[in-house]
Order: sequence, then C-alpha cells, then structure tokens
Amino acid sequence: MFDILGLICMIWWCMMLFHPLHAEIQCMGSKAQESPITNVKMNWIKRELSWESSKNFSKYRCTIMDSRRASLQKEVYSPLCTFPVEVYMPLHKGITFIIEVPNTNISEKCTFNPGGTTGSAIANFSCVIYNVSLMNCTWQAGRDAPEDTQYYLYWQNSRDDDQVECEIYIKGENGRNVGCRFKNVRIEIEKAYFLVNGSSKDSLIEFYDEYIDLYKIEILTPPLNVTVNCTGGPASCRITWQPPRTNHVGKAGCFQFQINIQNKDDPTEKKKNLTVQVRDTTYEFQNYNEKKKYILKIRARGKYCPVSSNWGEWSEPIEFGQEKDHFIFVILFLIALGTISVTLLQYCLFKRYCSFKSIFSPVPQPRDKFNVSTDEDIQTEHIIPPKKSCTEEITTVEEMT
Repeated sequence: MFDILGLICMIWWCMMLFHPLHAEIQCMGSKAQESPITNVKMNWIKRELSWESSKNFSKYRCTIMDSRRASLQKEVYSPLCTFPVEVYMPLHKGITFIIEVPNTNISEKCTFNPGGTTGSAIANFSCVIYNVSLMNCTWQAGRDAPEDTQYYLYWQNSRDDDQVECEIYIKGENGRNVGCRFKNVRIEIEKAYFLVNGSSKDSLIEFYDEYIDLYKIEILTPPLNVTVNCTGGPASCRITWQPPRTNHVGKAGCFQFQINIQNKDDPTEKKKNLTVQVRDTTYEFQNYNEKKKYILKIRARGKYCPVSSNWGEWSEPIEFGQEKDHFIFVILFLIALGTISVTLLQYCLFKRYCSFKSIFSPVPQPRDKFNVSTDEDIQTEHIIPPKKSCTEEITTVEEMT
C-alpha cells in the first residue's frame, strides 16, 4: 500500500517539476487557408521537432529561433526535423519554430512560452569544477518567489546520457535548496544541460535552464612533479614539471604554463622576481646566483584545446639555492652585546654601592713553617722598646809632667 502511494507521489512530483517542459506549443498557420501541418511537438532531450501533415509533401523546411534571434534552418524529407548537438538554445526565454513547405505558401509558426509567476525563477546560476571531478552549482531564489518555493536541479551531461536530479543539495534559509554538489563529473565535448525547476502551493514557478561547456568552468589543479636541478658553471637551473590532472585532456601541448621565481632575500622587490609563460614542460633559469635562495611556483591554463583559459591553482612553493646564513652572525652579535651590557651594569653597581678598598682588602700571608720563631721572639719583634732619656758625662784626663 505504501509502495503504491509512494510511486503515485513520485510520479505526481515529476509531473509538477517537468510541467513547463511539457507545456503545449502554440501554433499559428497561414491565414490564406487551413494549414495541413498539425500536432507540432518538440522533444527537448533529443532535439527533435515533429509534426503531422494531411498531405504528402516531398520536402519541408524547418527553422528554430531563440529570443536573441539566433536561428538554424535545415531541409528534411519527412515530418521530422532533428537539430544538431551544436544548437544550444535555453528554453526559459522562449523558442520559435517555423515549418514551411518550399515553393508554396504553406507554413506553420509555433512558439514555446514557458509559464509561471514572473520573477519566481532562480537567479545568478553558476557552476565550478574543481579537484578534477567535483562540481558545485549555486543559485539564488527568485525575487518574487513565494515563501514556500522549493527548487530542484536536473542535468544532462551529454545527449546520450539520461537527465538526472541532483543527489546532494546545498540548503539555505528555511531549508530551501540553493545549490548542488556533484561527484565523479566527467567533462565531455558537448555542452551539459542544466534545468532548475520549482514548486509552490500558491503559484506556478518559472523554470531556468542553461547549456554550459564544462571545461570552461574548471579550475585546473597545479602542475605535477615540479623539480629543480641546478648546475655550477655556467650557473643555471633546469626546471621540469608535468601537466595538471584532468579527466578529458592529457596532452602537454594543450596547456600554457606560468612560472614565478622570487628572490627569497627580498621577495617584495619586483625587479628580482621573474614571471614567464612557456608552452613546454621544461625551463632553463639563467643567471642563477648560487649564494641566493629562490622560491618557485607554477600554474597552468588551456591553450588551443577544450581546456579552461583561466589560470589554475599555483603549485606548492619550492625553494632552491643557498641562502646566506645570517644566523651565526646574529648569535655572535647578541653574545657580544650581552657581555658588554652585563659588564657596564656591574661597573655601575660597584661604583654606586661598594668601595674598591673594602672589596679588595689585603690578604693575610700564611705562616712560614720552616722558619718558626718562639712566642717570645714574635712578641719581641712586634714590641718597640721605649726611648730612654740619658745624659752623657765626659771626663777628660790630662797627663801631668
């Protein structure tokens, strides 16, 4: 029971989502007589325009034209006109079909005008492919969309693929879908078709559709296996790399590469920075200075192939060369500065708070054990006898004859 209800609900939702694409085509035949051309239909997936004719004409001429007045015309020999893959005309702006019978005045002009509330379709739809096979698409809700409007994305990678719904939606405010994430995306030569439809309880929502060249929205990954090999004389460095990874192009000739080499000693000085563009996967860096350190990075973009023409991501910076070792000089300078500072500080402290005489007092001499005097001698040596006051008497003796 629940399976049947679920199937009915799913079919009903699909009818609601694809209702604009199955809208009737309004046709208007020639006024001179009733047109034998009736029941005009368009299969949007196969790009087939079909009709019924009450008369057997040998040739028809069919024309398809979009709102920009871009048109394509071809002649067929049956009531079936298949337009080539190269015809990528969005439907949300309206399409005009003209079916004519050559050499007669019989013609049928039909128009497809999608319905829905004006301003309810999404805006600012954009997609980007990154990391080879991942894709994100985002959009904004229509300015006049009802509050309960929910959007759904369907896409078709190529004409041979089925149209499928987004598997991983990006949610915005109130749980509304504002984007989609894709995995395992492959880039085809054909344009991919995107359709964003909407539903609401209150009104019919306009749909939005667009054809996109997937290779044009890809952000290229950095080049692979970047290496630098420098030689002594003549001083030069050989730089080699491989093209970035993609899932649709593998030839190196499909890419253009930009090389950026900076002088690490002074990376802000533009005169010392080198930026060149090459087509090969090798480059000779001339005038290489062995005493300097360099920083290398490379990025790529498409050239002459179905590859994005926008520059991709830079590779991880690679350093090469011999940088001047200023570390030892800095260490020696700091040691010398510290020594001088400590010496000056000690000198100032000693001068302010200390006396050099008290600090540097005489050191007592040790006793000489080999020439030891008695205690009395020691005392005698250190006692100075007092001076005595004496009167000398002189006696003169004379001899008498």
